[in-house]
Amino acid sequence: MLEEDELKPYIGGILKQLLARYSIDSLMVFNFEGGKKNNQTARIFSGYNMSAMGYPRNYEGCPLLTLEMIHHFLRSSESWLSLSQDNYLLIHSEYGGWPVLAFALAALLVYLRRCKDERKALEMIHKYAPPGLVELYSPLDPAPSHLRYLKYVSRRHKSPELWPPADRTLNLNCAIIRTVPNFDGEGGCRPIFRIYGPDPLAPHDSSAKVLFSTPKTDDFVQLYTQEDSEIIKINIRCPVRGDVVMECVSVDEDFKHEVMVFRVMFSTAFVEDNLLLLDRDQIDILWDTKHRFPVDFRVELYTY
Repeated sequence: MLEEDELKPYIGGILKQLLARYSIDSLMVFNFEGGKKNNQTARIFSGYNMSAMGYPRNYEGCPLLTLEMIHHFLRSSESWLSLSQDNYLLIHSEYGGWPVLAFALAALLVYLRRCKDERKALEMIHKYAPPGLVELYSPLDPAPSHLRYLKYVSRRHKSPELWPPADRTLNLNCAIIRTVPNFDGEGGCRPIFRIYGPDPLAPHDSSAKVLFSTPKTDDFVQLYTQEDSEIIKINIRCPVRGDVVMECVSVDEDFKHEVMVFRVMFSTAFVEDNLLLLDRDQIDILWDTKHRFPVDFRVELYTY
C-alpha cells in the first residue's frame, strides 16, 4: 500500500523501464481502480501520454466484473492484440484489486482459447502472485463465482453471435437451503437474505441496488437447527435482471451481530429452466468455514 507521494515515482520508474523497450503506441492500459472519479494512477499514466481504461475492483462486494464489463474488456483486448504482434496489454490493479485482475486475465485466456479449462486458467494466473494474496484482499473465497463467470465466457465458443446474451428479467420466488449449516456453534443458524442488482423496473439505470432484504423481526427471522430442520425456505418474491449478488448472513438472537454464511454472484441470462442449483463448492464462503456446511449442503433458487 503506497502513499500518494510514493506512487508516482514507483509507477513512473516502471513505465520508464517499459518505454525503454517498447513503443508507447504499442501499449493499451487497463486499471482496476475502484471507480474513483479523480484517480491518481490514471493521472500518472496521462503524464506519459497514456490513457488508462478504468474498471471497478468489485461489484457489490464480489471481486468480479459485470457481464457487460467483461465483454468490453475481452473485446478491447482481443482487438488491440490482433492489430499487431508488437502490441501489448499493460494491466494495473490498485490496492486490493488483485482478485478481479486475476479473474480478468483468466477470462482472457479462456476467451482467446489459450486455455480450455476454466479452473486451470484461474490457477495459472494465481501462480504469478505470492501465495495467499487472494486471501489477503478478499474475506470470502471468490473462486466459485469466478468459475461460474468463466464458464459464461466459455459459452461464447458455442454460439459467438449470441454472446453476450441479452439480460432477461426473472422473478426470484424463493431460496431453499437443504441441510442446515452450523453458524451458532450448536448446529444451527438464523438466516437473513439480501439481493443486490440493477432495478428491473428502471432499465436505463444499470447501477446495483438492494432489491430485497429479510426484515430483522421475529416474524421473518427464526432459528433453524440440524436436529429439527431438514430444509430452510426463504420467500423472496422480487424481480431480478442481469448480474445479481445474493448474500446470506446468520444473526444472533438479538439481531445485532451478523456472520457471513455465503455469497453468490450470477447472471440471469444463464439461469436455465427457472432454477439455479448450488452445492457447497459453488458458493463463496469465508476461507475457514467450509467445515460448518454439511457435505450434502445445497442452495436452490426458484424463479418464474
